[in-house]
Amino acid sequence: MKPKDDKTAAFDANADGESRNNWQTLKGLAAYLWPAERPDLKQRVFWAMVCLVLAKGINVYVPFFYKDAVDALSVEASLLAMPLALILAYGGARILAQFFGEFRDFIFIRVAQYAKRAIGLNVFQHLHALSLRFHLERQTGGLSRVIERGTNGIQFILGFTLFNILPTLLEIVLVTIVLFYMYDFKFAAVTFFTIFAYIAFTLSITEWRLKFRKEMNQKDSEANTKSIDSLINYETVKYFGNETHEYKRFETSLAGYESAAIKGQESLSILNVGQGAIIGIGLVIVMLMAANGVVEGRLTIGDFVLVNTFLIQLYLPLNFLGFVYGQIRQSLIDMDKMFELLDVTAEIKDAPDAKDLVVHQAELEFKHVSFAYSFDRPILKDISFKVEAGKTVAIVGPSGSGKSTISRLLFRFYDVDSGIICIDGQSLRDVRQASLRKSIGIVPQDTVLFNDSIAYNILYGNPEKTQEDVVEVAKLARIHDFIQSLPQGYDTAVGERGLKLSGGEKQRVAIARTILKNPSILLFDEATSALDSNTEKEIQASLRHVSKGRTTLVIAHRLSTIVDVDEILVLKKGEIIEKGNHRQLLALNGEYAQMWQRQQQARTYEEKLHEVLEEIPHSPTQNS
Repeated sequence: MKPKDDKTAAFDANADGESRNNWQTLKGLAAYLWPAERPDLKQRVFWAMVCLVLAKGINVYVPFFYKDAVDALSVEASLLAMPLALILAYGGARILAQFFGEFRDFIFIRVAQYAKRAIGLNVFQHLHALSLRFHLERQTGGLSRVIERGTNGIQFILGFTLFNILPTLLEIVLVTIVLFYMYDFKFAAVTFFTIFAYIAFTLSITEWRLKFRKEMNQKDSEANTKSIDSLINYETVKYFGNETHEYKRFETSLAGYESAAIKGQESLSILNVGQGAIIGIGLVIVMLMAANGVVEGRLTIGDFVLVNTFLIQLYLPLNFLGFVYGQIRQSLIDMDKMFELLDVTAEIKDAPDAKDLVVHQAELEFKHVSFAYSFDRPILKDISFKVEAGKTVAIVGPSGSGKSTISRLLFRFYDVDSGIICIDGQSLRDVRQASLRKSIGIVPQDTVLFNDSIAYNILYGNPEKTQEDVVEVAKLARIHDFIQSLPQGYDTAVGERGLKLSGGEKQRVAIARTILKNPSILLFDEATSALDSNTEKEIQASLRHVSKGRTTLVIAHRLSTIVDVDEILVLKKGEIIEKGNHRQLLALNGEYAQMWQRQQQARTYEEKLHEVLEEIPHSPTQNS
């Protein structure tokens, strides 16, 4: 048996470790920001960068208008004309800088939203392409959280890295250059080292704080997974009276989140105090140097104001650096996890030369098929059988014998370890999965419906059909009258996983959905094993009508439902130990005959028990 794909095995939705390189993630994101097939978006990126440079260039020059206005006001000449012009220029420059900043966002928003949509769509599409093994081994709550946090991370990275961190770094470089050329190098050196110390302190403390954020994320994913799992299994919780147990499990995760959040806030206070001290010390040093220059006559009052304005203008965006850096690091981790999903390779792939399945007779054949989910768990051992065109074959056997595995192999959710499965002589490995699954219809044991209307769930069999087609197949599945009796008819919502409908009603919806699909091959996977006897008979009648003239494979639990099929295969411990029709197998007096006898005895017991219960008199005050 082939081992699981290493990349598939490595992914953990609840883990927060950085298994990807951040640069890989940013490179992957860049491909969506500069899409080869969208030249219009490339132009938007270019002009957004132009606006960014213009906005920062103007922003750096704004303090010069302020300096000249202050110097003009410190002399008696041109008191009215020059300050007025400079003040207007100062205000106009600020407006212009803001305009270019907003226009940059206006231009870039389509690029950002396209990237977010394209990545989200690719991840969603990729998840559907992954194997059943992947989804069975993952928790949906944690997985959905990974996607949610990843898409939010994209929004943050684009909004703050491109238009906050990078512009601030550009402004720091420009201001340092200006201070170096206009004043002596000490001003530039103090400004640069103050900002360097500020950034170094912020990054080191924020890096320390990240472990609390990772712990918060882990506990958040745990809590979300547990809450979703508990609510999905609401009835099971009630059956066993385990509400308190569920509360405690949920509370444990929330308590872990609470503890990590408190530590995170405490560390944030340390960060803020340190940042304030560094900024204050640097600002005082530069202002003392500027004030000394004014006293000595080397600088004007305007120079003193200019230096102070430059530093404050730089420090204001840096105040958010700790928060922004922490969020960027966390966003990168979140994006890493989401991009890891795209790195997971699909276990089941179409062959490069795969063709669409062409169904002529719909003859199904398993040839020497062996399969195991893991090395130590063999399920099927050298299975061979044929379902001829238009015939019905049933597979029976005890739990764990491999019956349902056959249906999964038929839909190619897994590939066989050895042997071959053919439809009309075409190996499933050689045809496209989409065409294969289009040709097979299934009525499963546990019918799961979408939380939508009855009409939507029936139409899911073939979304291109009309409402009239839906009504027609509902009649064939003998559920139309029931639907019509509902206040909202076909628009009635079925609830989460179809829980608002009974087992028999859900099965009829599944039958109608399968009829609408109009497949060449039908698969009934213990479709009536969970139903009562009366409902079972009605559903069986519908199934016989649907399967008439079609190649049909029935995986059965109740032997009474398959007495009329063309052939019965008895499966035990992954091997076919008996085959024949109902009469032939009873005559063998083997495994099938024993199963039949046990079920008949159980059925007789149930009927007698029902008769006894009906004969027990009820007291007048007792509710029947």
